[in-house]
Amino acid sequence: MASILARLIALPRRKKRLILAAIDFVILLFALWVSYTFRFGRPFVPNHTQIMVMALAPAIAIPILVQFGFYRSVIRYVSETMVWSIAKAMAVAVPLWLVVVFMTETRGMAGVPRSIPFIFFALGTVLLAMSRFTARRLLRGVFDAETAPKRILIYGATGAGIQLAAALRLDPQSRLIAFVDGDPALQGADISGARVHPPHRLLLLIQQYDVQEVIVCSDSVPSASRAEMLRQIEGTDVKISFLPTIAAGWEGDLRSRVRDIELGDLLGRPAVAADPTLLSTPIKGKTVLVTGAGGSIGSELCRQIVTLSPQRLILFDVDEFSLYEIERSLKDFAEVELVPVLGSVTDARTVKRTFERYGIETVFHAAAYKHVPMVELNILSGIANNVFGTWTVAEAAFEAKVECFVLISSDKAVRPANVMGATKRWSEIIVRSFANRPRVHSDNPRFCAVRFGNVIGSQGSVVPLFKEQIAKGGPVTLTDEKMTRYFMSIREAAELIIQAACLSQNGDVFLLDMGEPVAIRDLAENMIRFSGLTLRDASHPRGDIEIKVVGSRPGEKIEEELFYDAAQVEATTHPRIMRGKRRNWNYADVCEALNGLRAAVENGDEAMASDILYTSVQNAKRNPAA
Repeated sequence: MASILARLIALPRRKKRLILAAIDFVILLFALWVSYTFRFGRPFVPNHTQIMVMALAPAIAIPILVQFGFYRSVIRYVSETMVWSIAKAMAVAVPLWLVVVFMTETRGMAGVPRSIPFIFFALGTVLLAMSRFTARRLLRGVFDAETAPKRILIYGATGAGIQLAAALRLDPQSRLIAFVDGDPALQGADISGARVHPPHRLLLLIQQYDVQEVIVCSDSVPSASRAEMLRQIEGTDVKISFLPTIAAGWEGDLRSRVRDIELGDLLGRPAVAADPTLLSTPIKGKTVLVTGAGGSIGSELCRQIVTLSPQRLILFDVDEFSLYEIERSLKDFAEVELVPVLGSVTDARTVKRTFERYGIETVFHAAAYKHVPMVELNILSGIANNVFGTWTVAEAAFEAKVECFVLISSDKAVRPANVMGATKRWSEIIVRSFANRPRVHSDNPRFCAVRFGNVIGSQGSVVPLFKEQIAKGGPVTLTDEKMTRYFMSIREAAELIIQAACLSQNGDVFLLDMGEPVAIRDLAENMIRFSGLTLRDASHPRGDIEIKVVGSRPGEKIEEELFYDAAQVEATTHPRIMRGKRRNWNYADVCEALNGLRAAVENGDEAMASDILYTSVQNAKRNPAA
């Protein structure tokens, strides 16, 4: 059979159409005979005249089917819409046949019982459609023998999922196994010939039908469901792809439409919603300064701020190219005055001059060295920039009587195990000391800090590193199997920081409810799967990407924390933002400690600088607050 079909496939298209027309002639003649048999309730034996009348039916129907494009379709790709084309052609052919029969009846030939045309119409339509679907299955079997189709399961049975199913049915290289959807109203239904199953049957379906790929329709599957899906398929070699939303379009090769990984895909939680009132209050109509404006957090802060109608935005950064890039990207907001300032936060003259010249009202201090191993190898530079840079900006803000000063801190400031974390803890202490500094004016600024975990997509974070390693074919490097981290999106972080400026009551450290910490190995595995690839390990030696454990880096913690003591954390008006209970830091004591640290840095004494840095943090932990 396979060899016969292969020869038929190789024939010229004209000959194949003639063969199909001959087969259809026989099918329609058979359908008419069955119609007569059904009508008379016994096998019908036509006479010579009746045979001529019956032969007229397919002779009339075939040309009409040609006019309706029935023979232009490629059988391997026919779909259910073909049935409608057959029905329309038969609806024209049967009445024409009756007209011809009536004309012959007036010449003495036998007529046709009135029920025959209706039976013939239905039976002919069904048999022609069945012939094409049977031929499609046989032909696909020939091609499948050469290249087995990929068995695919669609997660999400609405919107893009339904359109994708229609596309897959026309693709000989793909075979749709089933749908999975969390909507109880859809479960058990058939869509495009595939059954809709509940999410808890996902793993069973993969095992039972040897599913090779799961395509997630991102416009219909919530992030929590995607996280549960990942937990179910852990340990399998099934690939995961994401179909963009219908609005984004998905023309072309399905395999090329895997979109970038998003927060909800990796973390299993939606982004924290922002409060519009909290966002606009510290920004609208004000002059705002962002230090480190060209960095990952600083640049996103600037993008958020310009949409909130400030009067003026001061972009402060030491990196010339980064400053140029962020200013260029914001120039479309013509109603906002942009002022790029090239300088270091450790340069007291430049910082003070900036405050005096522009009448700054709100400050977001994002400038810092954040890469843990790099700061660990450059202790003095890290202290100078992160600690004394914070002091310089905070002092200038205090003297300029700005309304609000917000420090961008890190979860690494909690029980710091590295220089970067210790400098961030120092920065928080400095901010709180300025909050308690003796007030000369009643309108002294409100000082606060915002502490959060890792930011997905920021410079130096693990997600861009993993994406780069996956793009190169691996391996994906992991420092420790047990390592966990808190994560948030850059947009989430920027919105939280801006809202903190409104919530601040002076001296606050704000924390975000970031859900559960994420295991870095799980993150790496999910990113591999979300890239449409498979994990290579001992159980799956033929996988695409390997994960390699390389050992922890200097100063790296296995787990991070958001606060010292949960009892020291209280709620705010925002459901996902928490406030650490205040601890009063004496401004004079902090100045004294800083003098010793400054002397060690100026003398180039790393050992002394490190000792003072950690000693002060250890003293802070004896009476911990958040």
